[in-house]
Amino acid sequence: MAHPAETKKPLPREPVDAVIDPFKRFLHIESASGIVLLIAAITALVLANSPLGDGFLAFWKKKVGFTFGTFQVYHSLQHWINDGLMAIFFFVIGLEVKRELVMGELRDLRQAALPIAAATGGMIVPACIYLTLQYGAPGQSGWGITMATDIAFVVGCLAVLGSRIPNSFRVLLLSLAIADDIGAIIVIAIGYTESLSLTALVLAIIGIGIMLFLMWVGVRNIAIYLILMVLVWFGFHESGIHATIAGVIFGLLTPTKSWISEKQLGDIFQRTGHFLRGDGWGDTGERYTTLRQTGIAARKSLSPLERFENELHPWVGFVIMPIFALANAGVSIQVSDITNPVATAVGLGLLAGKPIGIVFFSWLAVKIGLARLPVGINWGAITGGGFLAGIGFTMAIFIASLALEGALLDAAKVGILGGSALAGLSGVMLLILFLPKPSQSETDAGK
Repeated sequence: MAHPAETKKPLPREPVDAVIDPFKRFLHIESASGIVLLIAAITALVLANSPLGDGFLAFWKKKVGFTFGTFQVYHSLQHWINDGLMAIFFFVIGLEVKRELVMGELRDLRQAALPIAAATGGMIVPACIYLTLQYGAPGQSGWGITMATDIAFVVGCLAVLGSRIPNSFRVLLLSLAIADDIGAIIVIAIGYTESLSLTALVLAIIGIGIMLFLMWVGVRNIAIYLILMVLVWFGFHESGIHATIAGVIFGLLTPTKSWISEKQLGDIFQRTGHFLRGDGWGDTGERYTTLRQTGIAARKSLSPLERFENELHPWVGFVIMPIFALANAGVSIQVSDITNPVATAVGLGLLAGKPIGIVFFSWLAVKIGLARLPVGINWGAITGGGFLAGIGFTMAIFIASLALEGALLDAAKVGILGGSALAGLSGVMLLILFLPKPSQSETDAGK
């Protein structure tokens, strides 16, 4: 009897699939988005420090916008990327947070205790180190820069280490990064809102209320929600609260339950199967209606959260984040930037504050009985994970652009790049040391 996988007939193939399939496989490699992001960051740095540097940096400052009657909206290209495109990035972050809270590790408080404790320490200690070094100085407002972890780079490092990383440790680090993101979102919303327009904020809240009402009555037309999302985003943008927070809210509002259950989908497919075998097959119109309903049912059997997360991840990982890196990682490095106290404070926050905070708060949670270490994970591995969490690239640069400007922002970016690079290398080396590669027999047993 043939194996079920062998009896599956693939969809028809075209010559272009020979080119597209390898590209699709590349997009599904965990480390791929981290590689693309790294290439984009290096490209931005090289161009910014080349003879083309002035033109490259000026390009992102060009004003782009539109006029509607007497109403005008014009911002720099960099602003549209940081406030507009990154709202999609934060939407995916919101989806990941909701998935973890509803279905993942953060659902169970006992299981979530360790990553939450680690993330808390990984935010408090780096911020304290930064403030200790910058209190009363012009760069004091950058205290939030060192608090976040870049998931893409962490996932890339874990993928490079391959079979050395137990699944329990991978889940721990990713849950820590998600908890970190929640903290960073709160910091952005509360710590970096300078002025507030209540009128615009009320309009945004009304838009969210309309979305909730439409969900409650069962409206499933995505176009309607997209229009509302744009209006809510614009309301936040004009209110003074950073517009990317709208993306997080949309992610948290996205339903986790599918409209069509597995049983209903099975019944629909069974009925369609009868038609395809000629049982009661009607005219062309009936055939079209039946197949169209089957297609809709297949799509609706996935929850909106699953659909959006899977469909948007490649766009965020391979388009939005690299564009953000090109627009923000480019800094003309001067010796004064390297020795700038802001660069030192950021670098130390990421390189020292992250591992110290994560290890100490994790140890404290285990010591008082709130949490326990995953099986097979020692404190050396936790320390290595703490260093990996010091890679703060995307979110750190994002917060830096909110907190600082001019020479201070350039210095902060130098500290982020240097601190993240050293933290990543240190983390990888420690994990190689404390998580030996499993033997061939252990690898085979795990298959």
